[in-house]
Amino acid sequence: MVDTPVNDAQLVGAVEHDISADSFPIKGWDHVRYFVGNAKQAAHYYSTAFGMTCIAYRGPEQGWREHAEYVLKSGGVTFVIAGGVRSDSAATKHYAAHGDGVIEVALEVPDVDKNWEFAIKQGAIALEEPHDISDEHGTVRVAVIGTYGETRNVLVDRSQYHGPFWPGFVERGPIVDRSAKIDAGIEPKRFFQAIDHVVGNVEEGKMRDWVEYYERVMGFTNIVEFTDDAIATEYSALMSKVVANGTRKVKFPINEPAVGKKKSQIDEYLEFYGSPGVQHIALATNDIIAAVSAMRANGVEFLEAPDTYYDDPELRDRIGEVRVPIETLKEHRILVDRDEDGYMLQIFTKPQQDRPTVFYEIIERHGSLSFGKGNFKALFEALEKEQERRGNL
Repeated sequence: MVDTPVNDAQLVGAVEHDISADSFPIKGWDHVRYFVGNAKQAAHYYSTAFGMTCIAYRGPEQGWREHAEYVLKSGGVTFVIAGGVRSDSAATKHYAAHGDGVIEVALEVPDVDKNWEFAIKQGAIALEEPHDISDEHGTVRVAVIGTYGETRNVLVDRSQYHGPFWPGFVERGPIVDRSAKIDAGIEPKRFFQAIDHVVGNVEEGKMRDWVEYYERVMGFTNIVEFTDDAIATEYSALMSKVVANGTRKVKFPINEPAVGKKKSQIDEYLEFYGSPGVQHIALATNDIIAAVSAMRANGVEFLEAPDTYYDDPELRDRIGEVRVPIETLKEHRILVDRDEDGYMLQIFTKPQQDRPTVFYEIIERHGSLSFGKGNFKALFEALEKEQERRGNL
């Protein structure tokens, strides 16, 4: 029987915290916006392979002359897939330079102006001052600050808006009707319900700068630090720090490459993406076996840990009893780790586009607030196998 978390806060390892006392209060994630080469096809892929539901659209038909944009949801996760319809569209230019990638990580806040004022005083990169966007469904208050590479952090207050997603978007039905599969018990209603964390890759020597940026500009706290000794294989290494807001609902791990014998996964990402950017998004579920089984059946490819990982008696002693037998985890190639607060199950997809850049993590937490430190060696060895196949190790 599946242990069902009480709410999304528990699902992502959030903690009790009163945001009203924060200098930069955040309610949670609002949406993640992608620039891609073909939005219609990408939206179909996320609908089919990731089990998401299209709820809204904006494009030339609505007078939006630059992009076609599809809004997809799964529980509390909202992706906006935008593709350029002209050669000089922002998405077209971004795709030419970077391939498919994340352009915006939007945060829902109670007062955009308050957050903006604090952030700018603290030295935030100002991209768009607070302003209103309205249509017949109401008004969204928004502002934009910059972060690593071309990535933007959008501040959103949608408390006065009641439309399908955003001013200018129209409601639209699902691209793929999954109801028959759901009714037949072939697929879960949704594969994941919440964003757990969003990971960024930056150049060597820049990780500390961006950690300090989030601490200063958003009042985040550095909650975890991994050195190159902790995240290393025979060939490559990286360093990582995790910053988070007070509730721990919003977590930003930031990676940089470290010196190794060969090229690290971070080096590969920076080479093929062409700049710092979002490396992966962790999606939280309360049934990782059902989610991964459905996603695999729909064509999603996952990294595979070796048999030796699951057969290691030290792992079994350290992990103890979890809701899924080790043999079942081995069958599905799901990683498991435990800390003082509980345990977690996780697995990582392969890159979801032609360039070896953006991928996803599926995560199921049972009290654990960590990021799977005990799995780093197995994960990075699996990543290196893929790099070697691509000729990029």
